[in-house]
Amino acid sequence: MAAGPVDCHCHLSAPCFQPDVAAVVRAARQAAVAALVTVTEQAGEFRSVLELSDRFPGFVLPCLGVHPVQEVSPEEQRSVTLKDLDAALPLIELYKDKLVAIGEVGLDFTPRFASTDEQKEGQRQVLTKQVELARKLDLPLNVHSRSAGRPTINLLKEQGASKVLLHAFDGKPSVAMEGVKAGYFFSIPPSIIRSDQKQKLVKVLPLESICLETDSPALGPEKQVRNEPKNVYIAAEYIAKIKGIPVEEVIEVTTQNALKVFPKLRNFLQLSFSNI
Repeated sequence: MAAGPVDCHCHLSAPCFQPDVAAVVRAARQAAVAALVTVTEQAGEFRSVLELSDRFPGFVLPCLGVHPVQEVSPEEQRSVTLKDLDAALPLIELYKDKLVAIGEVGLDFTPRFASTDEQKEGQRQVLTKQVELARKLDLPLNVHSRSAGRPTINLLKEQGASKVLLHAFDGKPSVAMEGVKAGYFFSIPPSIIRSDQKQKLVKVLPLESICLETDSPALGPEKQVRNEPKNVYIAAEYIAKIKGIPVEEVIEVTTQNALKVFPKLRNFLQLSFSNI
């Protein structure tokens, strides 16, 4: 029996999920989603994601990492610095055996977060340290690259990153193809139904380089409405429409791709793909 889709990037520890996370997970299971790859943005979140993975074993699969934009308060965000790694790196090492990847890591050159060369360089240093750790621990990377597609792909290639998922890539298809050439994968969220940029990206990307994600609670089919992992099917259906192929084929190939980028998924998905 073929496995269902994998949500390769979601934020189940987000505050808006705290009251009803069990119902959200149950809805994803009932929709036959195969697994939820759950990322973090800062060390303060690590414990709650690990607790969720213990609570929903083999279904909620944790990634620990430090995001390029750090939340100081719900109203205030700032560019990451090396100091933000102090608490995080030892914990990633400590829990390495539980992790499917390091993430969410990356670069975010949106002007309101990183307007100076110093801030951009700080982000590069933080990403480089986490790429080095991923190589040391033999873990993949779950990567953010907003307004920084080319710099992110270039840094990953320079640092020898091999297993990479670029989530919700917002750059040009031609830049994404540089990632494809490096063997990187690109995950597509349900917001594709309202994003010309994502639709153009999917037209150009080979299906063999595409994964599915929700980025829940963000990037849902409707703006400003909480997104959920069960909506991963919306992304699959829209990709099928663009590619002119059955949605079942999109789910099968993207799940195979998820197994390639996150080899530890294999321990949890009862699959027998002979060509992996």
